[in-house]
Amino acid sequence: MRLAFADPRNMTISPLNMHFGQPAPDVSDIRPSIAKRGVLVPMLVQERFADGAVMPGAFAVVAGARRLTAAQAEIAAGVDIDPVPICILDPGDDAAAIEASLIENLHRLPPDEVSTWEAFAKLIKQGRTPQEIAATFHMSEAVVNRTLALGNLLPRLRKLYRREAVNVATIRLLTLATKSQQKAWLAIHDDPDQVTPVGQGLKNWLFGGAAIPTKHALFSLEDYPGAIIADLFGEDSYFTDPGLFWTCQNAALAAKREALLAEGWSAVEVLETGRSFDSWKHERVSKAKGGKVYLSVSQRGEVTTHEGFLTAKEARRAQAVAAQMAKGTARGEEGRADPKTDRAEVTSNQQTYIDLHRHSAVRAVLTDHPGVALRLLVAHAVAGTHLWRVEPDARRAGSEAVAQSAQASPAEARFQVKHKAICALLGADPERALVGQRREGGAAGAFAKLLALPDADVLAVAAVVMGETLAAGSVEVETAGTFLKVDMGAVWTPDEAFFELMRDREAVNAMLREVGGKKVADGNLTEKVKTQKTILRDFLDGTNDRPKAARWTPKWLTFPAQAYTRRPFATAQRSRAVAPLLRGVRLSSPAATPTSAMAPAVDPNPAILAAQ
Repeated sequence: MRLAFADPRNMTISPLNMHFGQPAPDVSDIRPSIAKRGVLVPMLVQERFADGAVMPGAFAVVAGARRLTAAQAEIAAGVDIDPVPICILDPGDDAAAIEASLIENLHRLPPDEVSTWEAFAKLIKQGRTPQEIAATFHMSEAVVNRTLALGNLLPRLRKLYRREAVNVATIRLLTLATKSQQKAWLAIHDDPDQVTPVGQGLKNWLFGGAAIPTKHALFSLEDYPGAIIADLFGEDSYFTDPGLFWTCQNAALAAKREALLAEGWSAVEVLETGRSFDSWKHERVSKAKGGKVYLSVSQRGEVTTHEGFLTAKEARRAQAVAAQMAKGTARGEEGRADPKTDRAEVTSNQQTYIDLHRHSAVRAVLTDHPGVALRLLVAHAVAGTHLWRVEPDARRAGSEAVAQSAQASPAEARFQVKHKAICALLGADPERALVGQRREGGAAGAFAKLLALPDADVLAVAAVVMGETLAAGSVEVETAGTFLKVDMGAVWTPDEAFFELMRDREAVNAMLREVGGKKVADGNLTEKVKTQKTILRDFLDGTNDRPKAARWTPKWLTFPAQAYTRRPFATAQRSRAVAPLLRGVRLSSPAATPTSAMAPAVDPNPAILAAQ
């Protein structure tokens, strides 16, 4: 915005000004002051254009029409008026100009309601919402909506209202009338021999107090089973039974809705009887871009079709999706599905009500079917949900040597055989961890797959899932290994990485005592760690005249684990912690075999049996 001065003779009233196109306002109260001192308060203006170029010194007044009118009147009377102060709006800021004009008039004298409606309607076209208009002018949203409802009136009715030829109560009721009802009311108003319906009489006339004309029927009158009466001239006829009319009309309305949907409209919404369609709350949107059809039904049975509309919110959403699709097409990507503009069938609270009751019913019945519950649990672990976030252990190694040793372990090879068999059973990628693999349908898809498997196969899947998600170095590893009495000697032998990582001389000497005896260990007590490890390896390999120690497993790896020194050893501490938990624990049946209640109905999958 810029401040400047301008010659009033080169200024006109802007079309954006509320008083544009109206008779010149009465300015007798301000002419004496302007004749004496000129215009003191700046007028809000926009630059005028001709053929796309700015006209130097020419301005259109957005706010200040009375000041301009008074100044021009004094100039016409021969009074010299100095250039007037102006504030020049930036080009294209029409919404701000409309707001400024309306605010100035509201602060001076409340304009007539039709003028206010015209300004509000312009703001709506400029992209303002009723909420924003209410905040700008310090009005309630209800007042703004009531003013915007004047847009439902025929132009002539608005002119009558502006001239105060129609009172407020009557105009409020007429905003709810259809266009044909408004035309009929104007015809009565123009006829001096008829009494114009107003007040309660107008309400009855609009909302069912009169008979229902047959011309409003969507159905064939030949198929109508009720009685119809006509006037003496036979020009107009009416239904005598409103209830029967509405039964037939609603059936025809349903058929019309289906026909419109068949034509390709995204949705057809039938409004409640008597509810008017507020076009100012909607935007025009074509059928191809997801526009809807609204069917409004008056109390007298008249059906009006409003094709190609969306609410402002839905239209913005459709535009955003269309823009994204256009960008995707420009990049050579496949366009996405048509934008969804329909409102939900139920409210959010009702949706929560439905979800909670269905949830309660399913989990109550689920407790009666443990086999199904087991499958659902395993499916959650495999695919995950927003409440289940299960991840396979990363098996991170501190060095390449450790990683290679763990990967080459016979125990790991044994587990991978089971893992590949289960992946084949479920159609998963065997080169990746089973847990976390994205699959069609997510946890629900995995659940459906597991429902088709016998119990033995489901338990085998559960075992692999548990194996993948068992945390290395955890108390759970100690608990399971101790309970199962895992024999490390059957799946592990000392390798190069094991010897390379040993650094503690006291611990190595204790190991030497285990394989070579006390005399050998004491005889090498002061030797370097490297020397003692060499002697230890000689005993394990049976070289350098050392007797071979068969199937030795260090206490670090046994279940339960033990330490070789009095210093802290995390694995031994975990083993001691779980010992009280397992004291007296017994399984009612072998862990590897399903219980009688869970016995498989058919033979397990051969791939699983082979892996086992």
